[in-house]
Amino acid sequence: MPVADTSQLISGVAERYASSLFELALQAGSVEAVGAELDRVQALIDGSDDLKRLIVSPVFSAEDQFKAVSALVAQFGFSGLVGNFLKVVARNRRLFALPGSIRAFRLIAARHRGEITADVTSAHALTEAQQTELKATLKGVTGKDVAVNVTVDPSILGGLIVKVGSRQIDTSLRTKLSTLKLALKEVG
Repeated sequence: MPVADTSQLISGVAERYASSLFELALQAGSVEAVGAELDRVQALIDGSDDLKRLIVSPVFSAEDQFKAVSALVAQFGFSGLVGNFLKVVARNRRLFALPGSIRAFRLIAARHRGEITADVTSAHALTEAQQTELKATLKGVTGKDVAVNVTVDPSILGGLIVKVGSRQIDTSLRTKLSTLKLALKEVG
């Protein structure tokens, strides 16, 4: 199966799970609380190679995945809605789609609030003040409230890469150096 087909499958599964969770959270009036708990889940995934392996590896049985996720839910005290969501995803052998589901939930919730989302890549973590300033700048450009999803990638060396919808602004040092290198080759 080609890579594009696999990512499309993951995206479709993730969207369906996120959409269902959002509808339940909306009915319960707990969209913000569920979003915060999903952020905690993502932080756990990001901080644990074992958890990443459990999510992506097909060698674990559905029962092993369910037991591990149930223990995680109990240990970290996830609410009924998020806890049940995690258990259903594990029981259905769809843990591979969990990170995508979390991203999709954030997008759906932001759209519901009338926000747009900007994916920002930075060479280092942004402070709260920097994020606030970035949101204000993006609001001035777009005219809408902007939720910022920051990814740290030291390989860009400095600056930012900001994607809002189909627009991308790349002020990364890596790109500037590549452009300079190309210009110098043309001159020489």
